[in-house]
Amino acid sequence: MHKGKVAAAITPLAEIADVQSRPDHRNIDIDKVGVKNISYPIIVLDKFNGTQNTVARINIYVNLPYRHKGTHMSRFIEILSEFRRNISIKNIPQILEETRHRLHAQSAHIEMIFPYFIQKQAPVSRARALMEYICTIKGSLNGEGLIDLVVCVKVPITTLCPCSKEISSVGAHNQRGEVRVQVRFKKFFWIEDLIRLVEASASCEVYSLLKRQDEKFVTERAYSNPMFVEDVVREIALKLDKDDNFTWYSIDSENYESIHNHSAYAYIETDKRQENRRSKPAS
Repeated sequence: MHKGKVAAAITPLAEIADVQSRPDHRNIDIDKVGVKNISYPIIVLDKFNGTQNTVARINIYVNLPYRHKGTHMSRFIEILSEFRRNISIKNIPQILEETRHRLHAQSAHIEMIFPYFIQKQAPVSRARALMEYICTIKGSLNGEGLIDLVVCVKVPITTLCPCSKEISSVGAHNQRGEVRVQVRFKKFFWIEDLIRLVEASASCEVYSLLKRQDEKFVTERAYSNPMFVEDVVREIALKLDKDDNFTWYSIDSENYESIHNHSAYAYIETDKRQENRRSKPAS
Protein backbone atom coordinates (compact mmCIF):
# COMPACT_ATOMS: atom_id res chain seq x y z
CA MET A 1 0.00 0.00 0.00
CA HIS A 2 1.38 3.38 -1.01
CA LYS A 3 1.32 6.11 1.62
CA GLY A 4 -0.69 9.21 0.77
CA LYS A 5 -2.78 7.52 -1.88
CA VAL A 6 -6.44 6.61 -1.49
CA ALA A 7 -7.92 4.03 -3.77
CA ALA A 8 -11.42 4.82 -5.02
CA ALA A 9 -13.62 2.51 -6.98
CA ILE A 10 -15.00 4.07 -10.17
CA THR A 11 -18.36 2.67 -11.15
CA PRO A 12 -19.17 2.69 -14.87
CA LEU A 13 -21.87 5.26 -15.70
CA ALA A 14 -24.12 2.60 -17.17
CA GLU A 15 -24.25 0.91 -13.77
CA ILE A 16 -25.26 4.06 -11.83
CA ALA A 17 -28.99 4.36 -11.23
CA ASP A 18 -30.75 7.23 -13.04
CA VAL A 19 -33.43 7.89 -10.43
CA GLN A 20 -34.76 11.06 -12.12
CA SER A 21 -35.75 9.11 -15.23
CA ARG A 22 -37.85 6.63 -13.33
CA PRO A 23 -41.63 6.85 -13.81
CA ASP A 24 -43.83 8.70 -11.35
CA HIS A 25 -47.31 7.35 -10.64
CA ARG A 26 -49.02 10.45 -9.20
CA ASN A 27 -49.91 11.77 -12.68
CA ILE A 28 -49.20 15.44 -11.91
CA ASP A 29 -47.42 17.77 -14.34
CA ILE A 30 -44.93 20.28 -12.92
CA ASP A 31 -44.98 23.72 -14.55
CA LYS A 32 -41.46 24.77 -13.58
CA VAL A 33 -38.57 22.83 -12.08
CA GLY A 34 -34.92 23.79 -12.13
CA VAL A 35 -32.23 25.74 -10.30
CA LYS A 36 -32.32 29.16 -8.61
CA ASN A 37 -29.91 31.82 -7.43
CA ILE A 38 -26.92 30.92 -9.57
CA SER A 39 -24.42 33.79 -9.61
CA TYR A 40 -23.01 34.19 -13.10
CA PRO A 41 -21.29 36.93 -15.11
CA ILE A 42 -23.32 38.37 -17.98
CA ILE A 43 -22.92 41.08 -20.60
CA VAL A 44 -25.54 43.83 -20.96
CA LEU A 45 -25.73 46.40 -23.76
CA ASP A 46 -24.86 49.87 -22.46
CA LYS A 47 -26.22 52.92 -24.31
CA PHE A 48 -23.17 55.05 -23.57
CA ASN A 49 -20.33 52.52 -23.30
CA GLY A 50 -21.27 49.75 -25.69
CA THR A 51 -21.46 46.92 -23.17
CA GLN A 52 -21.42 46.51 -19.41
CA ASN A 53 -20.19 43.49 -17.50
CA THR A 54 -22.19 42.60 -14.43
CA VAL A 55 -23.06 39.59 -12.29
CA ALA A 56 -26.58 38.19 -12.39
CA ARG A 57 -28.54 35.85 -10.19
CA ILE A 58 -29.96 33.37 -12.65
CA ASN A 59 -33.00 31.12 -12.29
CA ILE A 60 -33.57 28.56 -15.03
CA TYR A 61 -36.42 26.05 -15.32
CA VAL A 62 -38.25 23.62 -17.59
CA ASN A 63 -41.62 21.93 -17.36
CA LEU A 64 -41.71 18.30 -16.22
CA PRO A 65 -44.37 15.90 -17.56
CA TYR A 66 -46.32 13.80 -15.09
CA ARG A 67 -44.63 10.58 -16.17
CA HIS A 68 -41.11 11.58 -15.01
CA LYS A 69 -39.99 11.51 -11.40
CA GLY A 70 -37.46 14.33 -11.70
CA THR A 71 -35.43 16.58 -13.95
CA HIS A 72 -31.66 16.49 -14.43
CA MET A 73 -30.43 19.49 -12.43
CA SER A 74 -26.79 19.24 -13.53
CA ARG A 75 -27.75 19.91 -17.14
CA PHE A 76 -28.85 23.45 -16.32
CA ILE A 77 -25.38 24.24 -15.00
CA GLU A 78 -23.77 22.56 -18.00
CA ILE A 79 -25.75 24.80 -20.36
CA LEU A 80 -24.80 27.98 -18.50
CA SER A 81 -21.18 26.85 -18.52
CA GLU A 82 -21.26 26.34 -22.28
CA PHE A 83 -22.64 29.87 -22.78
CA ARG A 84 -20.39 31.37 -20.10
CA ARG A 85 -18.45 33.64 -22.49
CA ASN A 86 -21.56 34.99 -24.13
CA ILE A 87 -24.48 35.17 -21.71
CA SER A 88 -26.43 38.23 -22.81
CA ILE A 89 -30.00 39.33 -23.45
CA LYS A 90 -29.71 38.70 -27.18
CA ASN A 91 -28.71 35.08 -26.54
CA ILE A 92 -31.70 34.25 -24.34
CA PRO A 93 -33.56 32.50 -27.20
CA GLN A 94 -30.57 30.23 -27.88
CA ILE A 95 -30.14 29.44 -24.19
CA LEU A 96 -33.83 28.58 -23.87
CA GLU A 97 -33.82 26.42 -26.99
CA GLU A 98 -30.76 24.50 -25.81
CA THR A 99 -32.31 24.06 -22.35
CA ARG A 100 -35.54 22.73 -23.78
CA HIS A 101 -33.66 20.38 -26.11
CA ARG A 102 -31.21 19.02 -23.55
CA LEU A 103 -33.86 18.37 -20.93
CA HIS A 104 -36.45 17.02 -23.40
CA ALA A 105 -38.97 19.62 -22.23
CA GLN A 106 -41.85 21.43 -23.90
CA SER A 107 -41.09 24.79 -22.28
CA ALA A 108 -38.07 26.53 -20.78
CA HIS A 109 -37.74 29.66 -18.66
CA ILE A 110 -34.90 31.89 -17.53
CA GLU A 111 -34.70 34.89 -15.20
CA MET A 112 -31.62 37.08 -14.85
CA ILE A 113 -31.59 39.61 -11.99
CA PHE A 114 -28.63 41.97 -12.08
CA PRO A 115 -27.35 45.37 -10.96
CA TYR A 116 -26.98 47.88 -13.77
CA PHE A 117 -24.92 51.03 -13.31
CA ILE A 118 -25.43 54.43 -14.91
CA GLN A 119 -23.13 57.39 -14.38
CA LYS A 120 -25.29 60.31 -13.26
CA GLN A 121 -24.47 63.97 -12.96
CA ALA A 122 -25.66 65.98 -10.00
CA PRO A 123 -28.13 68.65 -11.20
CA VAL A 124 -26.11 71.77 -10.29
CA SER A 125 -22.50 70.87 -9.45
CA ARG A 126 -22.41 68.29 -12.28
CA ALA A 127 -20.47 65.97 -9.97
CA ARG A 128 -20.46 62.44 -11.40
CA ALA A 129 -21.03 59.13 -9.64
CA LEU A 130 -22.40 55.70 -10.46
CA MET A 131 -26.04 54.94 -9.68
CA GLU A 132 -27.23 51.35 -9.26
CA TYR A 133 -30.51 50.04 -10.67
CA ILE A 134 -31.76 46.48 -10.24
CA CYS A 135 -32.95 45.00 -13.52
CA THR A 136 -34.53 41.69 -14.47
CA ILE A 137 -34.80 39.94 -17.81
CA LYS A 138 -37.36 37.12 -18.02
CA GLY A 139 -37.55 34.79 -20.99
CA SER A 140 -39.86 31.87 -21.77
CA LEU A 141 -39.98 29.47 -24.71
CA ASN A 142 -43.18 27.45 -25.13
CA GLY A 143 -43.94 24.22 -26.95
CA GLU A 144 -44.82 26.09 -30.14
CA GLY A 145 -41.43 27.77 -30.25
CA LEU A 146 -42.75 31.21 -29.25
CA ILE A 147 -40.47 33.43 -27.18
CA ASP A 148 -41.86 35.73 -24.47
CA LEU A 149 -39.49 38.39 -23.12
CA VAL A 150 -40.14 40.75 -20.22
CA VAL A 151 -37.76 43.47 -19.03
CA CYS A 152 -38.12 44.87 -15.52
CA VAL A 153 -36.39 47.88 -13.94
CA LYS A 154 -36.49 49.03 -10.32
CA VAL A 155 -35.94 52.75 -9.98
CA PRO A 156 -35.56 54.72 -6.72
CA ILE A 157 -37.46 58.01 -6.67
CA THR A 158 -38.41 60.88 -4.36
CA THR A 159 -42.01 61.96 -3.79
CA LEU A 160 -43.46 64.88 -1.87
CA CYS A 161 -47.00 64.67 -0.54
CA PRO A 162 -49.43 67.14 -2.21
CA CYS A 163 -51.80 67.02 0.77
CA SER A 164 -49.03 67.73 3.27
CA LYS A 165 -47.91 70.71 1.20
CA GLU A 166 -51.46 72.02 0.84
CA ILE A 167 -52.33 71.94 4.54
CA SER A 168 -48.98 73.00 6.03
CA SER A 169 -47.80 76.57 6.37
CA VAL A 170 -44.17 75.43 6.34
CA GLY A 171 -42.73 72.42 4.52
CA ALA A 172 -44.22 69.07 3.51
CA HIS A 173 -43.32 65.46 4.15
CA ASN A 174 -41.31 63.72 1.48
CA GLN A 175 -39.79 60.28 1.15
CA ARG A 176 -37.83 57.92 -1.00
CA GLY A 177 -39.79 55.36 -2.98
CA GLU A 178 -39.24 52.61 -5.50
CA VAL A 179 -40.94 52.11 -8.84
CA ARG A 180 -40.92 48.77 -10.61
CA VAL A 181 -41.83 48.75 -14.31
CA GLN A 182 -42.17 45.57 -16.37
CA VAL A 183 -42.66 45.69 -20.14
CA ARG A 184 -43.21 43.45 -23.13
CA PHE A 185 -42.02 44.97 -26.38
CA LYS A 186 -41.78 44.60 -30.15
CA LYS A 187 -38.17 45.64 -30.72
CA PHE A 188 -34.99 46.54 -28.88
CA PHE A 189 -34.95 49.49 -26.50
CA TRP A 190 -32.36 50.88 -24.10
CA ILE A 191 -32.65 50.13 -20.38
CA GLU A 192 -31.42 53.68 -19.75
CA ASP A 193 -34.39 55.16 -21.60
CA LEU A 194 -36.92 53.22 -19.53
CA ILE A 195 -35.16 54.25 -16.32
CA ARG A 196 -35.15 57.87 -17.44
CA LEU A 197 -38.87 57.71 -18.22
CA VAL A 198 -39.55 56.60 -14.64
CA GLU A 199 -37.28 59.20 -13.04
CA ALA A 200 -38.99 61.98 -15.00
CA SER A 201 -42.36 60.88 -13.60
CA ALA A 202 -41.56 61.47 -9.91
CA SER A 203 -41.33 64.55 -7.72
CA CYS A 204 -37.56 64.33 -8.10
CA GLU A 205 -34.81 61.90 -9.03
CA VAL A 206 -32.53 60.15 -6.56
CA TYR A 207 -28.77 60.67 -6.88
CA SER A 208 -25.79 58.88 -5.36
CA LEU A 209 -23.70 62.07 -5.07
CA LEU A 210 -25.03 65.51 -4.15
CA LYS A 211 -23.16 68.64 -3.05
CA ARG A 212 -24.87 71.39 -1.03
CA GLN A 213 -26.10 73.29 -4.07
CA ASP A 214 -27.50 70.03 -5.45
CA GLU A 215 -29.32 69.26 -2.20
CA LYS A 216 -30.95 72.68 -2.37
CA PHE A 217 -32.03 72.03 -5.95
CA VAL A 218 -33.56 68.58 -5.36
CA THR A 219 -35.34 69.75 -2.20
CA GLU A 220 -36.93 72.68 -4.01
CA ARG A 221 -37.60 70.60 -7.11
CA ALA A 222 -39.59 68.03 -5.10
CA TYR A 223 -41.48 70.80 -3.27
CA SER A 224 -42.52 72.41 -6.56
CA ASN A 225 -43.57 69.04 -8.02
CA PRO A 226 -45.67 67.23 -5.35
CA MET A 227 -47.00 63.78 -6.22
CA PHE A 228 -49.03 61.02 -4.63
CA VAL A 229 -48.02 57.45 -5.36
CA GLU A 230 -51.12 57.39 -7.59
CA ASP A 231 -49.74 60.30 -9.62
CA VAL A 232 -46.46 58.49 -10.23
CA VAL A 233 -47.97 55.34 -11.72
CA ARG A 234 -50.42 57.35 -13.84
CA GLU A 235 -47.67 59.56 -15.26
CA ILE A 236 -45.62 56.52 -16.22
CA ALA A 237 -48.68 54.81 -17.73
CA LEU A 238 -49.43 57.83 -19.92
CA LYS A 239 -45.91 57.74 -21.34
CA LEU A 240 -45.92 53.98 -21.95
CA ASP A 241 -49.34 54.25 -23.61
CA LYS A 242 -47.88 56.66 -26.17
CA ASP A 243 -45.03 54.33 -27.11
CA ASP A 244 -46.20 51.70 -29.59
CA ASN A 245 -43.10 49.58 -28.94
CA PHE A 246 -44.51 48.47 -25.59
CA THR A 247 -47.33 45.94 -25.97
CA TRP A 248 -47.89 45.22 -22.27
CA TYR A 249 -46.75 46.80 -19.04
CA SER A 250 -47.16 46.69 -15.30
CA ILE A 251 -46.18 49.50 -12.96
CA ASP A 252 -46.05 49.45 -9.20
CA SER A 253 -44.80 52.20 -6.97
CA GLU A 254 -44.13 52.05 -3.24
CA ASN A 255 -43.47 55.10 -1.09
CA TYR A 256 -41.57 54.43 2.14
CA GLU A 257 -43.60 56.98 4.07
CA SER A 258 -41.54 59.25 6.31
CA ILE A 259 -44.32 60.12 8.80
CA HIS A 260 -46.36 56.90 8.75
CA ASN A 261 -45.68 53.39 9.97
CA HIS A 262 -46.59 51.95 6.59
CA SER A 263 -45.84 52.32 2.89
CA ALA A 264 -48.13 53.80 0.24
CA TYR A 265 -48.63 51.62 -2.84
CA ALA A 266 -50.20 51.79 -6.31
CA TYR A 267 -50.32 49.36 -9.25
CA ILE A 268 -51.38 49.51 -12.90
CA GLU A 269 -51.31 46.75 -15.51
CA THR A 270 -52.28 47.21 -19.16
CA ASP A 271 -52.23 44.79 -22.08
CA LYS A 272 -52.38 46.88 -25.26
CA ARG A 273 -52.86 43.72 -27.32
CA GLN A 274 -56.33 43.39 -25.79
CA GLU A 275 -57.05 47.09 -26.33
CA ASN A 276 -58.97 47.47 -23.09
CA ARG A 277 -58.09 51.04 -22.29
CA ARG A 278 -58.48 52.39 -18.80
CA SER A 279 -58.75 56.06 -19.69
CA LYS A 280 -62.27 57.47 -19.68
CA PRO A 281 -63.53 59.87 -22.36
CA ALA A 282 -63.79 63.49 -21.32
CA SER A 283 -67.32 64.44 -20.29
